[in-house]
Order: sequence, then C-alpha cells, then structure tokens
Amino acid sequence: MTLMTQEKPKKSSTTTAVPPAQPKPRTPAPLPVELRIAIMRTSRRLRAEASSDTVSPGQYSVLAAVAREPMTLRALADRENIAAPSMTRIVNALEASKLVERTSHPTDGRQVLVGITGAGAAALSEARTKRTEWLAKRVAKLSSEDRAVLRRAAAILAEMSAK
Repeated sequence: MTLMTQEKPKKSSTTTAVPPAQPKPRTPAPLPVELRIAIMRTSRRLRAEASSDTVSPGQYSVLAAVAREPMTLRALADRENIAAPSMTRIVNALEASKLVERTSHPTDGRQVLVGITGAGAAALSEARTKRTEWLAKRVAKLSSEDRAVLRRAAAILAEMSAK
C-alpha cells in the first residue's frame, strides 16, 4: 500500500522580506558597575603583566605586605583574607625561593615574623616596574585631556579607598 502525501503550495517569491531586527541600544550601566568592571579588568591586566616564573600574584601581594614591615602568618592570612594553611603554603614557597625569611617574634616566642629578603625586594621592585611600564605605555597614547581626567580619577579613587 502506497501512501500519497500532499505537497503544500510554495510561497510566492514576490513577498517582501522583513528587515532584520535592529539591536536595541545598550543602556549604560550605572557608574558603580562600570567602575567595578574597569578597575577589575585593569587590575587583572596589571597582575598578568607582572607575573613571572618567580612571583605569582598572591606571592606578590605577600611580598608587598612584608616589605612594609615583618608580619606574623596569622596577620598575613587576615590581610589577604585567606586561610592560615594557604598562607603557610605561600610563605613556604617564598622562603624556598629565598624571597622571605622567618625570624623569631621579639615579644612572643611562640610566633615567627615573615620579612622580605634582598632577593624578595628585588623581585618586588621588578614586578612593580613591569606594571608601571605597561601602564605608562598605555597612558602615553592618551590625549593630554584624557591624562588629566585619569589623574583626577586616580586622586578620587585613592580618596574613596582610604575611607
């Protein structure tokens, strides 16, 4: 038994095509959202520019902290908002690379202080230089008006983060 199918009539080729829908204009995000995104992208880019085989971004942050003053592992973990065992791993790696050293706490014999070594200070300086050079190249391409805006924005951001 053979089944017969009925074909649908074909549409005329004279029908007018509907133009594609135009994308809706993007509504600007609120300023705090735009700032957060811009700051985070810039921060990630700066970290990537300064990363090396010697110092990871997390290690860089610890080096920067102990460059100011020696700190206990607990104070470092609290500062970085990470668990103490994670900070111990970071400090162990930095110590193995001779970038930090542990010394006895002057008033509490149960604790140790983590301080930066000469090699650690050099690694920190190199990372900072790489970050500054990357940023300087981009700023140099801007107009003087845009550089003035960024100078003012930097002052405003510094003021905001100090509060």
